[in-house]
Amino acid sequence: MLKQSLQYKLLQKLSPQQIQLMKLIQLPTQAFEERLKQEIEENPALDTGKDEADAIDDDLSNEYEDDGNEKIEAEDINLDEYLSDDEIPNYKTQANNYSADDEEKNVPYAAGTSFHQSLKNQLNTIRLNEEEKSIAEFLVGSIDDSGYIRREIIDLVDDLAFTANIFTTEEKVVSVLKKAVHTLDPIGVGARNLKECLIIQLKAKESNKNRSLAIEILETAFDHFVKKHYKKLQEKFNISEEELKDVNAEISKLNPKPGSSYAGNNKIAEQIVPDFSIKIIDGELDLTLNSRNAPELHISREYNNMLKGYQESNVKTKTQKDAVYFIKQKLDAAKWFIDAIKQRQQTLLVTMNTIMHYQYEYFLTGDERKLKPMILKDIADKINMDVSTVSRVANSKYVSTPYGTKLIKDFFSESMKNDQGEDVSTREIKKILETVIAEENKKKPLTDEKLAAILKEKGYPIARRTVAKYREQLDLPVARLRKEI
Repeated sequence: MLKQSLQYKLLQKLSPQQIQLMKLIQLPTQAFEERLKQEIEENPALDTGKDEADAIDDDLSNEYEDDGNEKIEAEDINLDEYLSDDEIPNYKTQANNYSADDEEKNVPYAAGTSFHQSLKNQLNTIRLNEEEKSIAEFLVGSIDDSGYIRREIIDLVDDLAFTANIFTTEEKVVSVLKKAVHTLDPIGVGARNLKECLIIQLKAKESNKNRSLAIEILETAFDHFVKKHYKKLQEKFNISEEELKDVNAEISKLNPKPGSSYAGNNKIAEQIVPDFSIKIIDGELDLTLNSRNAPELHISREYNNMLKGYQESNVKTKTQKDAVYFIKQKLDAAKWFIDAIKQRQQTLLVTMNTIMHYQYEYFLTGDERKLKPMILKDIADKINMDVSTVSRVANSKYVSTPYGTKLIKDFFSESMKNDQGEDVSTREIKKILETVIAEENKKKPLTDEKLAAILKEKGYPIARRTVAKYREQLDLPVARLRKEI
């Protein structure tokens, strides 16, 4: 039996220009500059400089009729499809109160090559035959973001055969791993587990008594060391507490995640340029926009004069009309782009200014305990904009503050109530938790249950499991693993 049904689906449509504006809003400073450069190169009707643009007369904009050849409208775009790539909120803006400070140079604080590309480049400095180099490059490609090769060697041998047409043995792969990959910088990359990672780093250092003992302990009593069974280690190796403390200090200097030393890991780390600057002037907060987000653009005089020349011409040939139609298209695009940039600046400024005043106490003091609970909707409601717009403004954007350059989305957090019934930021609780753990007696570190009791005494009644969750988010280990000699 054939079943018929009628479905109604309401889709919000955006014009291509609206979508372009959204994309402009989302761009951080560096990417915005590239987009601006591209537009200027593609549209000769756009000009840069400090001179004011000549306005285009309204009668010029209506002078030319294209004899029925209407402009082709682009297809409407489904908003849902467009929003699908906006999973990570952004939190950034700019200001239009320009001053001499706008000319100061912003020094990027993160830049580099991709993690894997750096490793492959280093392979070129090692003497390897063709087969060894192919295996080494494959191994480098198998290293994860932390710097480890997690897969079994036999699986790598199979993959080499199937994907790279290289037929080899486990022994050969292990040989190349030790001969080449384990010598790459940062030392420790390519290890198959934490034990091997630490031992590789120790062996790469100049040998001394503490390092030799550290290697022996890791090789023969790794489990005891990881679980901090210090008494058993002292008995097994017949060493004093002071000697074990020296070994522990030596191992603590090592990097358990060598891949993390590269910003961005598999991605190319881009230069990070703050989009905003917040300064304290005479006890008040002052927000400024990075001047690179406020380019001086105007309509090209040359193109404007072309239209005027056509208007004043007594004879209007078809060739002239075609040329003028092209000019008008470029001028329309230029005018729209200039307007879009102004809207971008205004949106960013309004949003960041609202965030700054919402978190006024924090920006004035730098004390993270002063951060108020704040979600995207809080800001969206205040500026009467859509949550998705605030999200785009904030995503991957940074603000320079007296306390360092901060990712704006980090100022957003959920809330919970203290014992006074007041809403407090989860960031505030995490900061207090971090402080309590930092000040604990490391010989007898506090359990999650004891941490929960201390927080309750301080006015934050949260459960032990919540303490455990926050501790993990702060990347702090359990009490047993925080124990020191």
